[in-house]
Amino acid sequence: MRTFRRGLGRVGVLVVAAAMAALWVVPSTAVAESAPDGGELGRQWTAAHDGPAKYPGPVHIDFDVPITMSDGTVLKANIYRPVDAAGNIVTEPLPTILNLTPYTKFVSLIADLALNIPVLSDALIELVNRFDFAGTPFDSITDLTRALSGGAARTFGADRKLVQHGYTYIVADVRGTGYSQGAWQFFQSREGQDTLEMIDWASKQPWSDGNIGMSGISYSGINQFKAAEQNPPALKAIFPVEGSTDTLTDVAFPGGGLGLFGPLYIAGVDLISNFPDPVGIALGHLDLKWLQDRVATPLEFFDYILMALSLSVDSVPAPLKEQLLPGSSLRSAFTDSHPERIQVPTFAYGGWQDIFASSSARSFADIPLPPERKKLIMGDTYHFNPGSGLGNPGRPPRLDVLQMAWYDKWLKGIDNGIDEYGPVALWQQGGGWTTAPAFPRPGMDYQRMYLSPTPSGTATSVYDGSLSAGKPEGAARLTVSPVAGLTSLCSRDAAVESAGVIGLLNFCGRDDRIHELGGLTFTGAPVEQPTVLSGPITVHLNTMYDNIEGYWAVTVNDVAPNGQSTVLASGQLAASLRAVDEAKSAKDADGDYTHTVYKLTLADRQTLVPGQPTPLDVAVNPVDAVLQPGHRLRVNVFASNFPRGFLAPPMLFDGGILNAVAPQHLVLDPSAPSFVNVPLSRPLG
Repeated sequence: MRTFRRGLGRVGVLVVAAAMAALWVVPSTAVAESAPDGGELGRQWTAAHDGPAKYPGPVHIDFDVPITMSDGTVLKANIYRPVDAAGNIVTEPLPTILNLTPYTKFVSLIADLALNIPVLSDALIELVNRFDFAGTPFDSITDLTRALSGGAARTFGADRKLVQHGYTYIVADVRGTGYSQGAWQFFQSREGQDTLEMIDWASKQPWSDGNIGMSGISYSGINQFKAAEQNPPALKAIFPVEGSTDTLTDVAFPGGGLGLFGPLYIAGVDLISNFPDPVGIALGHLDLKWLQDRVATPLEFFDYILMALSLSVDSVPAPLKEQLLPGSSLRSAFTDSHPERIQVPTFAYGGWQDIFASSSARSFADIPLPPERKKLIMGDTYHFNPGSGLGNPGRPPRLDVLQMAWYDKWLKGIDNGIDEYGPVALWQQGGGWTTAPAFPRPGMDYQRMYLSPTPSGTATSVYDGSLSAGKPEGAARLTVSPVAGLTSLCSRDAAVESAGVIGLLNFCGRDDRIHELGGLTFTGAPVEQPTVLSGPITVHLNTMYDNIEGYWAVTVNDVAPNGQSTVLASGQLAASLRAVDEAKSAKDADGDYTHTVYKLTLADRQTLVPGQPTPLDVAVNPVDAVLQPGHRLRVNVFASNFPRGFLAPPMLFDGGILNAVAPQHLVLDPSAPSFVNVPLSRPLG
């Protein structure tokens, strides 16, 4: 952030902010940037959350409450209500928080109970926060364990401290999961209707004052975005943690590839949804309709996974082909997102190494609200450890602290200054915690950096090339194999797909040099001044094939003087699905893609012609990073990316079984160059 301010100056920041404010739907005075930790206000928010409760009695829980939807399906919920010092359930109407989850309200209850063991839970959190492997080969363990002290667990379950400060909290199983009746809908329209009906139901209960907020992580975060797009009158604030506004390209089908996370996730939700709620059973809430529904659909969506094992595109069963079509119920569930419609105050948290990093980072710009009503935090975290390290000096306050401050402002009308926070707090890779008026940061200019066959002498890889600001004169045809690319099993992308588990191995999650052994590397000269990169990136490749299908993965890396290569962002693309959706993509003044979105339909599939050069553009996740003096920018190119991404069997084997191992070629031709288009605070030489 210091680099940015030296380059732009305070006056420049205000000018940019004023220009942006003119474009916002709701006119407002721009919010000045605050420190990542919130300063004195941040300390006040923490004190308010952790201080004496308004209602100090033990929280009362109404278990397994049945709530009937308009089609007769019954959803089940646990409702947490405050109790006063005399032991009476509070009857005063209070703001209400709604968490709709597929992970079952019972799992949320277990998390809640674990966090509220008298004395022991606070001591455990304090111990975890003090346990620090920093500077050792095991420091990634600290990154995972500190999610507990960063407040994530309370945003996943039910924060009893929030309830004791004067809120009602509802955790409900979404249709077809947990102990709710029906078939799992996976964000389809009926589930969206359920969400709106739940918001309306909660707002009309005698213990609710009609002001509803939403909470939750991952799936529950996505539900919040989808609900806020509809702007139901009672919904006054959302706090999505690791949510997504583009699940198709984030995780379901990124660049036309599949990953292991999706099938394993579906299997996990199916598994836990077939077990009844133990508390409900203990209370005698036997639900035969729930049992009938689970018997009818024990493995929801698994049939589509099996259909995807077809060995050619032509042999894909009709039901799966229909769901891949634009406008189908399932495809619409993953693509029909409209953050531009959101008018509900939104505080979003995402992680640079999360599976939803791309749309999480874009959410701030996509939502047309002034900075007082929208906030974004992007941490250096995986899906498994949101909020890791928050609450420590120099970092944003804990997630549970920020969440309560956000609800206090927009549901209770308390003037606590949370609207002045940020508005964007970013872990700047290669630097540290910073704030900015927007993401991407103002003042970035896109620049081509060309892939050159000239050796850089800095990498051990299939081929060690260089990056140059000028168009290279040399020509080459470089070959890379999907088999060699299996070094991706030890990579940051593998760590991302495993939700952070592989990231426990520092030599895989933090250093890309093992991964680079199976790819092509292109490295620039050392920078002389701190150089900021902020925004989405596109890598343009001129390619050639021996078969009709191919698959590419790229990473953009920061290479330290000691040789350590750290992945800043990555992308992947099935070559036959390279058709770009121009209406959703963006280009710079030179006509190069900055934000690249693909059509990803079989109708737009373009099989390859062996031996014919084929240009394509690989979309890379947004990034916010700084190259420190002496560091270099590197682009890596691979022909595979397992387990983060791989060709679906119908495409992998289309054209013959050998297509799975056929080598691919990168053609470096001065007349048709390959390059990375990267947003920079200053030109690279």
